[in-house]
Amino acid sequence: MELEINVKPTAFITGITGQDGAYLSQLLLQKGYRVVGLLRRSASADVIGARLRWLGIADDVEMVDGNLTDLSSLIRILETVSPDEIYNLAAQSFVAASWQQPLLTGNVTGMGAANLLEAVRIVCPSSKYYQASSSEMFGLIQEPVQSEKTPFYPRSPYAVAKLYAHWMTTNYRESFGLHASSGILFNHESPLRGIEFVTRKVTDGVAKIKLGLAKNLSLGNLNATRDWGHARDYVKAMWLMLQQETPDDYVIATGRTTSIRDLCNIAFSHVGLNYQDFVMTSQDFFRPAEVDVLLGDASKAKQKLGWEATTSLEDMISEMVEADISRHKSKIS
Repeated sequence: MELEINVKPTAFITGITGQDGAYLSQLLLQKGYRVVGLLRRSASADVIGARLRWLGIADDVEMVDGNLTDLSSLIRILETVSPDEIYNLAAQSFVAASWQQPLLTGNVTGMGAANLLEAVRIVCPSSKYYQASSSEMFGLIQEPVQSEKTPFYPRSPYAVAKLYAHWMTTNYRESFGLHASSGILFNHESPLRGIEFVTRKVTDGVAKIKLGLAKNLSLGNLNATRDWGHARDYVKAMWLMLQQETPDDYVIATGRTTSIRDLCNIAFSHVGLNYQDFVMTSQDFFRPAEVDVLLGDASKAKQKLGWEATTSLEDMISEMVEADISRHKSKIS
């Protein structure tokens, strides 16, 4: 009688210590994957793995040294790891910083993806590849609701770099036959979102004000609107894309757009406060070129992947506010 040997599929994730990387790792571990993450050694030692620890999975993932800007390291890693699936989530992902660091953003967010695609082509062309594209690529929107067919008009160095990575993914798919898909993800948040992003800045500000640690919250353009979903929902879409027989590009969104002003109202109302008493605007937080409205049409993802967002904006913001209150309470006690 022959013994059946269950070999775990292996996933390699760049950006594993970020919000999406952490939630994706959790999902893949639950599905029985071996999860290997790219570790950039220039990262601060005290914050490496904080999100993975928050989810309780830090000891369940493997880390390998490397950098998206170093093709040789990527080739070495892919030869060693032999991944079945590759998720490129790493980027200089803070839009505001991309105007101050446009070349770094281009090298990491844009050329980094090209390096990884080239390494995949050389080492493991049969591996399935996911590219984290962004709704910021739509920028100055050409249609009121954005789908996979909407023309792009990037409005920041970050968006331009993401667009290069997006088209390189398409090019490698069509030129070399790679199973390479791009997820054009609209804004997605969670308690693991970086403090520099507006949603987390709001929920952290609400927590501080509620606990008496701050008196007000300073923001930029309150009238900008975004299509916000939960990162936990969105990483499932990434995985679903790589389970398809044919690679493709998909918009991932909730189909609901909300202004930053209304976001503030939801967050402050959760703790019984009126945002108008605490929120101020500052020109320091306005972008050189603003993206006023983003609203995604994820009907293709629903039809072909069976995916749709399951977490409401209100529930997500409540979860984030409660997490930030808990964080600050733990520092006080």
